[in-house]
Amino acid sequence: MKIPGFGDDRLRKPKSPERKSKILIQPLGRWHPRMRQLMDWTVTVGSVLLCLWLARNRISGMELLGIGPNWLLIWVVAWSVKRPVFVGALAGIVLGMVQDSFTSPDPTHALSLGIVGMLTSLIQKQRFIQEDFISIALIVFAMAVLSESIFGLQLTLMRDAGGQSLRQVESIWKYYQLVALASSILSSLWAPVVYYPLNSWWQKMKLLEQS
Repeated sequence: MKIPGFGDDRLRKPKSPERKSKILIQPLGRWHPRMRQLMDWTVTVGSVLLCLWLARNRISGMELLGIGPNWLLIWVVAWSVKRPVFVGALAGIVLGMVQDSFTSPDPTHALSLGIVGMLTSLIQKQRFIQEDFISIALIVFAMAVLSESIFGLQLTLMRDAGGQSLRQVESIWKYYQLVALASSILSSLWAPVVYYPLNSWWQKMKLLEQS
């Protein structure tokens, strides 16, 4: 008859987080540097395409007053947090142009997203805000308000140049105040869903490059 021993408990003991991380990192560490770089770009570009798809396809439960999260803005913030100012601004401009190609180039999203990328890099570079759940949500909230305000200002200037009445300009600002509030709330709530997986991946790739 088999007598149960204490060795079975040792076999069933869960693995520590350090051992799990080593198991995940070791296979990537054995890859050729070019293959790792290709994989990194695949994840980065794939996340951009996913955000573009989410921006164009509204999913039930992700809307507030008919307005959804600003997924591309969330991505720009996630990208720019730990990168130089020029890199953050460039990413915002490029994604803004991509968004313009699906909507309309006039007014442009490139200006607002470029400023978002630049300011996010500056904020983190000066260490004004620590990197945690609440800080990232606050950054996204503030940048969403700024982005929608810049877009509304562009639209107002275009209307003024076309000889529109003051009442029409006021209606534009009332609408974009609603858009800015709803977009900021939703974007800040969904920001961790985009930020933490991408930040973990980019940090892992950075450690592998330095090793």
